[in-house]
Amino acid sequence: MLVFLRPAPSSKSVVITGASTGIGAACALALDKLGYRVFAGVRNPADGTTLAASASPRLMPIGLDVTDTASIAAAVHTVRAMGGEDGLAGLVNNAGIGVAGPVEALPLAEWRRQFDVNVFGLIAVTQAFLPLLRQARGRVINMGSISGRSAMPFMAPYSASKHALEGYNDSLRVELQPWGINVALIEPGVIATPIWGKARKAVDTWDAGWTPELKTMYQEAFTRVKERATQAGQKAPAPGIVVRAVVHALRSRFPKTRYLVGRDAKVRGLLATVLSDRLQDWLLTRILKLPPRR
Repeated sequence: MLVFLRPAPSSKSVVITGASTGIGAACALALDKLGYRVFAGVRNPADGTTLAASASPRLMPIGLDVTDTASIAAAVHTVRAMGGEDGLAGLVNNAGIGVAGPVEALPLAEWRRQFDVNVFGLIAVTQAFLPLLRQARGRVINMGSISGRSAMPFMAPYSASKHALEGYNDSLRVELQPWGINVALIEPGVIATPIWGKARKAVDTWDAGWTPELKTMYQEAFTRVKERATQAGQKAPAPGIVVRAVVHALRSRFPKTRYLVGRDAKVRGLLATVLSDRLQDWLLTRILKLPPRR
């Protein structure tokens, strides 16, 4: 693929949230190798130490909890102090979690936790760093998901949070164009990262406490979806394919507004475009072997 790189930005600093593992860590290391000063947001200092050991001295782990306003303010202070008047070349909003389960069974606290990280935390971080991005005509790169376009059963909280980013991204892109700030949404399919293992562990813990009525209604179908998701995760590509999309969104003179990443994401995106809702429902029911419509 031919890539036209934009002229060297006035800043070579990039902030990445959720850089402890998976896609965030892979992006941090890749951008470090490309010569960027990477501020890698982590919640656990030990994860930052591990990441820094694999990088150049340019990479700087910073404590950053996207749900904590004091943590965000401290991160902005650090980046401004280290970057001076150069501003920020890029913000990669990668931090995210996955909450799964039947809509009827999930406590509202779980829904709020999902949106606090994936939506409200992302917005808070973007608001805080926009003055620095404006200084350097930097770029905002948001980590969405194909689930924001094509939802799976029992993944409503996660899919809804990523669907919210679709609208947020479109609005933000137009609002920031007077300052030359490009905004891109990365939409991966299933990628081999720890997020799904963490989600599966959490689900296995709380669904054991379901009432007999909930188990009768949902457990068989939910178990099938969990097993299918586990199989998909075992065959999933490494984060490198997402890293390439992030690099293109950050460095290309003509970045895309959306990046579908992975074969499964492209297939699901196409089906969501050409098939009716009812036909998609029927197809998912057949593939996942779920109870049919009565």
